[in-house]
Amino acid sequence: METEDVRTDDVQGQAGPAKSAEQAEGAGESATDAALGAQDKMDLPVAALTRGQIVDGLIVHIDETGALVDVGTKSEGHIPMEELTAGGDQKPLAVGDRVSVYVIKPEDEEGSPVLSKRIADYEQTWQHLTETFERGAVLSAMVVDRVKGGLVVDLGVRGFLPASHVQARNVHALDRFLGQTVKVKIVEVDRARKRVVVSQKQAVEEERRHKCEQTLASLKENTVYKGVVRRITDYGAFVDLGGVDGLLHITEMSWTRISHPSDVVKVGQKIGVVVLRHDPETNRISLGLKQILPDPWEEIRQELRVGQNITGTVSRLIPAGAFVRLSNGVEAIVPNSELPGGRGQRAEEALQVGQAVEAKVINIRPAERRLTLSLRLVAQAKERAQLRDYMDRQREDSRVTIGDLVGDMLANAQAAASKPETVDEPVEDAYVAESQAAEEEVGAEGEEKGEASEEHTSSEDDPWSSSGSPAGSEAERA
Repeated sequence: METEDVRTDDVQGQAGPAKSAEQAEGAGESATDAALGAQDKMDLPVAALTRGQIVDGLIVHIDETGALVDVGTKSEGHIPMEELTAGGDQKPLAVGDRVSVYVIKPEDEEGSPVLSKRIADYEQTWQHLTETFERGAVLSAMVVDRVKGGLVVDLGVRGFLPASHVQARNVHALDRFLGQTVKVKIVEVDRARKRVVVSQKQAVEEERRHKCEQTLASLKENTVYKGVVRRITDYGAFVDLGGVDGLLHITEMSWTRISHPSDVVKVGQKIGVVVLRHDPETNRISLGLKQILPDPWEEIRQELRVGQNITGTVSRLIPAGAFVRLSNGVEAIVPNSELPGGRGQRAEEALQVGQAVEAKVINIRPAERRLTLSLRLVAQAKERAQLRDYMDRQREDSRVTIGDLVGDMLANAQAAASKPETVDEPVEDAYVAESQAAEEEVGAEGEEKGEASEEHTSSEDDPWSSSGSPAGSEAERA
């Protein structure tokens, strides 16, 4: 085996130059080089090892039994195979790696040191934990077990994380932390009792304090920073800028009026904010969001003019009037005196929230962000327009032109020329009409009698008429 060869070379080096020369003569030039290397090793100073010492060594050989580690002594020390596996995410050890080993015994019966990597790691872990505890530094550890009263974390040794020191709202649901890597701070180290107590809350606070110091040192007003919304209240939202919270007031969230901060931001949302004010003495930070958003009042300044009609929706009613929200979100005021009902009318009597209205711009003050509208002027203009339309229709219906007069006269003249002339009789009552009818009837009877007398006279003159007929004779006798 290769291990036996290495040990044989070491023994030959210790036996003396004579034995090395005999093997060199039988093996040739390569054996001579090996002998010279062994001689050089003998000439080096031998390190003196003591029990309980932790030394640095070089892995020179690995086989199924373990590894040989050169720690600067005459012979290499042996490490069992079960101690070669590296902990955590470290790669397995290989030839050429340097490791720290614990000296269990400086020499055994064969003169080789008895070494242990596991004990060295254990001792170094406790030394590291003690130094970390003294510095107050923060460590990363994986949660490996759930026990009564808390969690167990792997620090190289078992560390206890009490439930009261876990950064969680529900300390009764700790199983979700299993397998997670958390930040912890050591609060107690007892090497004699092999006890280490850690706290996640203190670690979070420590990191937060460190970030707060860095953030405050670099904070500048009128500068935009990225932050995370941590908490929302009725008057605003608190934004974490990196270890320090700033207040984003509801009036600084939008250029237009909003009902609640939750209408604009949500918890956990990442947003950009501008630092408006910073008080180094109290570390109070005032933030703004609308300053990095487009200003709708610039649009008002450029597009609206006094006397212009605009449309909007009634957003809220107040004792002094009503607010109308325009399409760009700006709210304009309509005073009670500018309501369509006249003086003495209140907004709740004339308008409703959500009602669409048309109003006239009567005052614009972009610097003060005030816009005043009038519904009364629009209503009056509509009434005047309706009155003008009505009057125009009336004039069109009653209008008589010269053409109409001349045309009527010509039409009457033509009708008179086409009819015979007649004398208009006066209108008489029914009695006169009946009298006329009776007179006409009497006149007709008189004409009949006259005709009869004329016939009788003619018969007397004619003799043939009387003698020729008996009737005539009878008439004569009569």
